[in-house]
Amino acid sequence: MRTTRLLVRSGLTLAAAAALPAWLAGPSAAVSGISVSTTGTTVSVVTSACTQNNGSWGNASLLNSSQSSFAQGRQAALAGTTVSQSAAWSGVSPGTYTVVVVCSNGGTAGNQSVIVSAAAAPAVPTVPTTSSTSRSAAPSRGVMGGLGGAARDYGPLTLGIGAALVGSGVIATGWYLRKRSKPYRL
Repeated sequence: MRTTRLLVRSGLTLAAAAALPAWLAGPSAAVSGISVSTTGTTVSVVTSACTQNNGSWGNASLLNSSQSSFAQGRQAALAGTTVSQSAAWSGVSPGTYTVVVVCSNGGTAGNQSVIVSAAAAPAVPTVPTTSSTSRSAAPSRGVMGGLGGAARDYGPLTLGIGAALVGSGVIATGWYLRKRSKPYRL
């Protein structure tokens, strides 16, 4: 009876551990390769899916509801590093837009819809400074917080290696529990 209970408990633990990677990998596979945000009338896009080719990362296009192809939208060149590339459009009028990113190798990194709201009047008027020193502006995108897989779309090879590591850990745990549950024989 004790052995049966131990095997049932370890079986449930193994089943839960085996289901965990699939649950964690589910949202990552559905996430687009781009992240779009708005600040007032500025729309910005960030991706990590593109690689530099002939000095170019690729282009991003901002399409309004009446535009259907990449070439019809407002285009902006991607700039950045191997970790993150970005583009931005300022002075965007209120409405619904689609942002499409095409890497320099011709592949599409992703597309995402965004809604630009009417800019609200500032609560406190800003006073221009007359300082001779220039300060750098704060980043408009803020912190890219979230789950680890939400910031970057990992490929099937990385997910496969992770699943193999978790699977081997589950098998090793099951083997250890099985060996431990057997009575010692002299």
